[in-house]
Amino acid sequence: MRLLILGGTEFAGHAVAESALAGGWDVTVFNRGRNAPPQGVRTLIGDRTVPGGLAALAGGEWDVVVDTWSDAPRAVRDSARLLADRAGRYVYVSSCSVYAWPPPAGFDETAAVYDGSPDAEEAPYAEAKRGGELAAIEAFGEDRSLLVRAGLILGPRENVGRLPWWLNRIARGGPVLAPGPREATVQYIDVRDLADWTVSAARAGLSGPYNLAGEPGRTAFEEVLTACVRVTGAAADLRWTPPAAILAAGVEPWTDLPIWVPPVEARDLHNAVYTLDAGRASAAGLRCRPLEETVADTWSWLRSSGGDGRGAGRPGVGLAPEVEAALLGG
Repeated sequence: MRLLILGGTEFAGHAVAESALAGGWDVTVFNRGRNAPPQGVRTLIGDRTVPGGLAALAGGEWDVVVDTWSDAPRAVRDSARLLADRAGRYVYVSSCSVYAWPPPAGFDETAAVYDGSPDAEEAPYAEAKRGGELAAIEAFGEDRSLLVRAGLILGPRENVGRLPWWLNRIARGGPVLAPGPREATVQYIDVRDLADWTVSAARAGLSGPYNLAGEPGRTAFEEVLTACVRVTGAAADLRWTPPAAILAAGVEPWTDLPIWVPPVEARDLHNAVYTLDAGRASAAGLRCRPLEETVADTWSWLRSSGGDGRGAGRPGVGLAPEVEAALLGG
């Protein structure tokens, strides 16, 4: 099958390209040429944020288009309209952030979503993703549009820096602020599992929205940090600290302490990111690899890349050392 990826050189797009190549697909990537795509793909260069930036897509036909765009929905709209008569299906990698705040615990694809516009020049992240969904549906119709509403995405090539921050911090060793409660659950999807499911679902001709995440309640935050200790081999001492003390110091869940969301003190946020019902995707073949594999492979990639896992232009995440020291009493 012929696949066009709009992107294809970073995190999710790169993983989709690798998965499709492994499955024998003919893969073309369209991007600005700033990062190297996987070997074996055909590359088209263009910038869909500027006039005439889609010129490289003027010809060609594809069975499937995968789009990971997260900014102005207008870019999705223009791309989808251009390709509507020359591609069989449009797959938009969206986000569970499209669900209206606050979502109920255990929400599925029938939950209310934010308003969005496919014509928007700019919008907050949630509305931008919803606008991208609407742009895909407008051009391809509901029967030819697949909306991949991902939860927290982890794994090699992560360009947000959440799991990489924890790995780098724990690798430095010494006392490490470990935010409680230990048993607080996290829910995530390995980017490679997301990619494999997306490629398989596109081949099968699936359409409509699908939540993509692991089983809710399966993984405790303590397991994430102890896995980081094991794979790095660091002499790190996890100092478990009550969430009330951390929040009282002005520390922000999710950003200052990536991945961490206390289930009581930040219940709405916890429900929004860690209680996603992904039963529909599971019934359609979603399989999730063990946590240890995700953590170990991310650490291996991080060491080989020599970076912090944060893409160019993205805001930093993680706790300042002086704040951690103060909370640890040292």
